[in-house]
Amino acid sequence: MMIGIYLSGTGNTKHCMEKLIHLLDETASAVPMERKEAAELLSQHDFIILGYPVQFSNIPVMVRDFITDHKEIWQGKKVFCMATMALFSGDGAGCSARLLKKYGAEIVGGLHVKMPDSISDAKPLKKSDEKNREIIQMADRKIEKCAENMKKGKFPKDGLYFYNRIAGLFVQRLWFRGKTLDYSNRLKINDNCTGCGQCARICPMENLEVKNNKAVAGNRCTMCYRCISLCPVQAVTLLGNSVITQYRYEKCVSVKNSKN
Repeated sequence: MMIGIYLSGTGNTKHCMEKLIHLLDETASAVPMERKEAAELLSQHDFIILGYPVQFSNIPVMVRDFITDHKEIWQGKKVFCMATMALFSGDGAGCSARLLKKYGAEIVGGLHVKMPDSISDAKPLKKSDEKNREIIQMADRKIEKCAENMKKGKFPKDGLYFYNRIAGLFVQRLWFRGKTLDYSNRLKINDNCTGCGQCARICPMENLEVKNNKAVAGNRCTMCYRCISLCPVQAVTLLGNSVITQYRYEKCVSVKNSKN
């Protein structure tokens, strides 16, 4: 019995998870990690695909907490770790794999999938919609090849080797060590906010609420960028001070489909 559990902010990981798991088993479900019943559903399955976006060669705080909060569930489970990234992660899959092994899981493989950059308030890696669609097409082909091999019992090992760990550590984690150690309290709401409440409704951490007709952030941000990418007036930022572009997978695909 197979299930996919994932965290997705702008739709990248959701797309990759749904594609991979349905190629492997059309009857299997892909479940967002923030759903209340996610842990219960996970406990009912023997084979788990865990998906998440990589942040500075590390796993999001929400994913780390989900693993540790339900540590009794992982014993004896077979887990395949899938990490999505904008450019490089080193050991993005390995970060969760090491933690899962600590709680008794058997790691059967790992997959790194390059997807469009979704950090809306920072300039690096910004690309055109056309280039983003090309990246998604390449990702789809990699996932299809992965599924084909997995059906034959050949599991990729992206991010699981020792040299991957060294690369992730020295290329990113040592440089950005403070950004993913704990929940961020740096989410900023500017004066453009209209108090519509959309950010509060979509936040997987329930970190936002509306007070006096303006969104207010707590200190539980998991850096998924969901609120920043979906705010209708671009009022929310995290790493930067203004929104440069609002990428999300669904928007990119709808633009593609409208041209077909």
